[in-house]
Amino acid sequence: MRATAHGVLRRARARARSTLSAAAAHGDEGTARIAIDELGDAICALGFVVGEATAPTVPFLLELAGAPHVTCKAELLALLVNIYRTTQWHSAAAAARGGKHDANYPLQPGWEAAARTAVDAGRSVIERVADSVRPEEATPARKLLQVMDDTPPFAKL
Repeated sequence: MRATAHGVLRRARARARSTLSAAAAHGDEGTARIAIDELGDAICALGFVVGEATAPTVPFLLELAGAPHVTCKAELLALLVNIYRTTQWHSAAAAARGGKHDANYPLQPGWEAAARTAVDAGRSVIERVADSVRPEEATPARKLLQVMDDTPPFAKL
């Protein structure tokens, strides 16, 4: 089952990336928004980093957010905020620590940490968008920077 779930995630991510890239290149904002939503479901659903696929997807999202021709930067930045804020795996692992379910969380907190590190690595891109004269771009970028500054580090597990 794990291989099947991983394959589904990989295909969903690839399909969303392809659609999002095409939409960004051709200026189809509606299609791009749908693709961002689908990609968000594939990599960061319900406040959880879905798997190890999230961190490698972040540079692609940052590249699009920093590209001048992309029209849906607010949605991209909102997805990055959601990715940055995820703490569910760390919280679950901390709650299970020392209990019978402690061994159920060997990888997931690392997925969250890697995803957050990937967003941090793109700070210069986010700062450039935050300096935009277009408030529809600058405001969500400033929000992401504020979240990055205000979010405490993960607790040690």
